[in-house]
Amino acid sequence: MTTQSEAVRSETRDERPEIRPTGLLRQSLAITRRNLIHIKRMPEMLLDVTIQPVMFVLLFALVFGGSIKTSSENGYNEWIMAGIMGQTIAFSSFVVAVGLTADLDKGIVDRMRSLPINSSAVLVGRSISSLMHSSIGIVVMSVTGLIIGWRIRDGFLDAVLAYALMLLWGFSMIWVGIWVGSAMRSVEAVNGLMFATMFPITFVANTFAPTENMPDWLQTIAEWNPISSLVQACRELWGNTPPLGDDAALPLQYPVISTVLWTIAITAVVAPLAIRSFRRRTQD
Repeated sequence: MTTQSEAVRSETRDERPEIRPTGLLRQSLAITRRNLIHIKRMPEMLLDVTIQPVMFVLLFALVFGGSIKTSSENGYNEWIMAGIMGQTIAFSSFVVAVGLTADLDKGIVDRMRSLPINSSAVLVGRSISSLMHSSIGIVVMSVTGLIIGWRIRDGFLDAVLAYALMLLWGFSMIWVGIWVGSAMRSVEAVNGLMFATMFPITFVANTFAPTENMPDWLQTIAEWNPISSLVQACRELWGNTPPLGDDAALPLQYPVISTVLWTIAITAVVAPLAIRSFRRRTQD
């Protein structure tokens, strides 16, 4: 009997799969796949990038379309599209913050840390999946915009550059989300903080209305808002509005360069804070 038991144990050990070392990229893609499967099993998580973008586009186009004058020769419906897309991609920070906080709160990150993987793979995987999640909203809004009359009127390369700026901005916003998600102790706290900050930031800009009619002090804030640079850059690259003159704020005179600089600056400042906060949270 003893000999048979030892043989069974020996056979079991032989059948145990070999653990092969993997790199950061493969580990990150595995966690990205896990997050996407989570979305697949809970389709309601896509409401904010499917139903909500369509609702925003239609509401602003139909309700405010005839009452707000813009610099676009083709009307408010075309002018507003870059603003709504800019708000949606900025809210990628909201998505990653809520998702990361939920994983930390439920102990999922602790389980991942018990595996032979790089701890950075958790953040990279969450970042990739959140950016893909927000990109769905951009695609949905683009299709909805085409239905209501929005058009890309400049060249193909300029259009691609505009979408690339959106994704670049989303990358910097993801680091903001990681920082908030690591610092907050509950999903409710994340929701409260993000709503109290992201909504004013996205509205005090040129996203939904021109800044010319704002009070002087608020106009200055709006024109130097990084989201205003992003939105103005996309409008110019898509040919939806002409470039602004010398009387505009400096970031709006050179919106493409300003958006890139803002993205680099935000990432350079927030990314180290986010990584430190995440490490402190997972080591407690």
